[in-house]
Amino acid sequence: MIRKASAVWQGTGRDGAGTLTSQSGVLKDTPYSFKTRFEDSPGTNPEELLAAAHAGCFTMALAFALQREGFTPTELTTEAAVSLDPDGAGFKVSKSALTLRAKVPGLSEAKFKELAEVAEKTCPVSRVLNAEITLDALLED
Repeated sequence: MIRKASAVWQGTGRDGAGTLTSQSGVLKDTPYSFKTRFEDSPGTNPEELLAAAHAGCFTMALAFALQREGFTPTELTTEAAVSLDPDGAGFKVSKSALTLRAKVPGLSEAKFKELAEVAEKTCPVSRVLNAEITLDALLED
């Protein structure tokens, strides 16, 4: 399975702006810029999208783990808080803090903690930093 998204940027890092488009069309020329990333202007940014991906991936992984154990959650709500910190001349994502609130009838606290920890360790987005990265770079006029 391969999922795609694209970014188009025009101008400098601080004064330029870009758009993001996803294969599914959920993002379609969605604006992003220095101001959407480091200030509070309307639009999105890579860290916000990473947080959404991590929250969604982890929550779905937990839902599958619960299903395998015979439990049906009433509700799983996860927030991912992604930290972007200075790193030398640039920045790095240093942390993704997951906050989960769950309603699962009949599930013990011990089993809940066990399944949540497994989901956190095994969801693909949690593991992404261990993934292979490839680059196809082409400079166009």
